[in-house]
Amino acid sequence: MTSGSEIFAMSFPVDFLWGAAAAAYQIEGAAFEDGRGRSVWDDFCDTPGMVEQSHTGAIACDHYHRYPEDVAIMKSMGLQAYRLSISWPRVLPDGVGAVNEAGLDFYDRLIDEIIAAGITPYATLFHWDFPSKLFAEGGWLNRDSAEWFAEFATLMARRLGDRVTNWITLNEPQVYIQHGHREGIHAPGLKLPLRDQLLAGHNTMRAHGKAVQAIRSASPTPSIIGYTAVGCASCPMDLDPATIDAAREATNGVDASHHFNNTWWFDPVCRGRYPEAGLEAFGADVPDFPDSDLAEINQPIDFLGLNIYQGGRIKLGENGVPVDVPHGVGHPITTFDWPVVPEALRWGPFFAHERYGLPIYITENGLASMDWISRDGKVHDSNRIDFTARYLEQLRLAIDDGADVRGYFHWSILDNFEWAQGYTKRFGLVYVDYVTGVRTVKDSGEWYAEVIRTNGASIDG
Repeated sequence: MTSGSEIFAMSFPVDFLWGAAAAAYQIEGAAFEDGRGRSVWDDFCDTPGMVEQSHTGAIACDHYHRYPEDVAIMKSMGLQAYRLSISWPRVLPDGVGAVNEAGLDFYDRLIDEIIAAGITPYATLFHWDFPSKLFAEGGWLNRDSAEWFAEFATLMARRLGDRVTNWITLNEPQVYIQHGHREGIHAPGLKLPLRDQLLAGHNTMRAHGKAVQAIRSASPTPSIIGYTAVGCASCPMDLDPATIDAAREATNGVDASHHFNNTWWFDPVCRGRYPEAGLEAFGADVPDFPDSDLAEINQPIDFLGLNIYQGGRIKLGENGVPVDVPHGVGHPITTFDWPVVPEALRWGPFFAHERYGLPIYITENGLASMDWISRDGKVHDSNRIDFTARYLEQLRLAIDDGADVRGYFHWSILDNFEWAQGYTKRFGLVYVDYVTGVRTVKDSGEWYAEVIRTNGASIDG
């Protein structure tokens, strides 16, 4: 295994894919235009006190109207791929039934623009904007929700499948369920008992499985399909095999107090069963379901997407007992108060590939920061450059150690609506003036363009 101190001057694999990502509700705006239906995020934003400064996604970055400009920026940066999401209520205002042709036309135009720019689209079907009409019918607690989602997946595969060959079913179900159904700090703002949280999560995974089947059946061309969740990473403090084993166990473990982990959300999809540690931890709170559900969830997929921003650290204490290492006073943090842990991008993909044997894409990684336009008219976000370089160095070590990592999508291409934090956090490679709509490529965007051009070799420069 490569020493963590050995960062070699080398590029990434020749076919490594460099991209960036965004989500529909966070950038599109036009929330109430051209027949789009309401989502739970529209409702959540309208609830006083739920989003900082009462911000909403009603306008966001106005990508709905300004997408040609945004795609032109992507092209100028040399992006090879762009991960977008499709707004479910924009194309099916009620979630099922009547189709909104104006919404489909928008995605037709957007996909055509992306492809004309020489960029490969990666389309995510669910990035949290659940249709309000279906939430009123029980949302993910309703067993029919998997069928609802399959109808949406079928529609999109038929409409875009001649041009879109790369699909992601769900984005971060851990976050959607934990924040939205346990803590109530994200849409739909519920605080459910654990059993109901697990039921909602189970149905989202059933929806994933049905969507995989729908895409493969409905698309006019062969499809490459993935599933994206948070990649929780516990990182060993040294390369002693016992320490690595301890970090592996922590990474793949289940805490009885919550369901925010890897294996509860990946094992059913990739192995066709829930992890024994989770079944034991959750006990009577595990919902009842027919055995056929697991076969439904366990559809063959082509890759795993990992969203990794942070991680923990593990050392061996007395008698070889694994111990969490707290981040010390003054440890660097982002404006989300997330600890900066570059080695998470080494060990998260390594342990995931080791356990599941699937190709991996880093579908999100980035820095929340306080950026502004300087007096010279530029955005000098050196912290984002440093952050990304450190994480990419560690990702390269994961590849060196045998992890089959195929690509990296920086979060995000644009500053955007950051959920409950509104517009107070900036993740973008491109600065957005939310008053005027003017875009300014940050120093990090120019730096990332050079990373892409050199296939990562410039990171060492």
